[in-house]
Amino acid sequence: MTNTPDTKPLTDTPDEELREADVTLEINGDEFEEAKDLQAEADRMAESMAEGRNGAAPAPSLEELEDSLFKARTRITELEKQEKENKEKHHRLLADFANQRNRLAQEIQLAVTLSEKKLLLELLPVVDSFERCLASNYPNVEDLQNGIALIHKQLLEALRKAGVEGLEVKVGEPFDAQNAEALTTISQPDLPDGAVAAIFERGFRLRDHLLRPARVIVNHNPPAEAPGSGGSQEQ
Repeated sequence: MTNTPDTKPLTDTPDEELREADVTLEINGDEFEEAKDLQAEADRMAESMAEGRNGAAPAPSLEELEDSLFKARTRITELEKQEKENKEKHHRLLADFANQRNRLAQEIQLAVTLSEKKLLLELLPVVDSFERCLASNYPNVEDLQNGIALIHKQLLEALRKAGVEGLEVKVGEPFDAQNAEALTTISQPDLPDGAVAAIFERGFRLRDHLLRPARVIVNHNPPAEAPGSGGSQEQ
């Protein structure tokens, strides 16, 4: 009788587990190949990008770099020279402005001095006339008054040559606040209300400008009372 040998598997692992293991090994191998392909593709893309960059803007040569450096240094030298010239022009302008300002100040001061000198030369004869008047012996008061009147006329003429003229303000005229200053008021029935009653100081004008307003006294008449308003009627 023939004994049938036992067909017992070499391992206790079932066939299904072996098949699953084989499948797992196959999947891992595919992923490894795919990773290698991706790395190769990435390398190719990097090389193509580098080639594209090199094709769009090739790396400059040493001679081109030296030429660019020389041009940059030349431009810097020109700009430094231009900056130096601009600074020198600026300093010259400042010096010219300072000289012009000093010259203008001197001319203004000279003009003021000459104007003062001209006015004083016109007034000195008036001083001489006063001194002669004081040194004279007048026989009467009328002659003294006439001498003073001549000196007053001489003084007004000197002021007129200097551009100073008196304001024409007369008693009885309406008070003008632009050319006169009211010191006080007084009541005079023979003068209109608001008229100039008296002139305390005469006003003067220097060409087109008011040099000094006239100082006057203004007339003020109180309003008249209505008839019958002050007394009481008898019953």
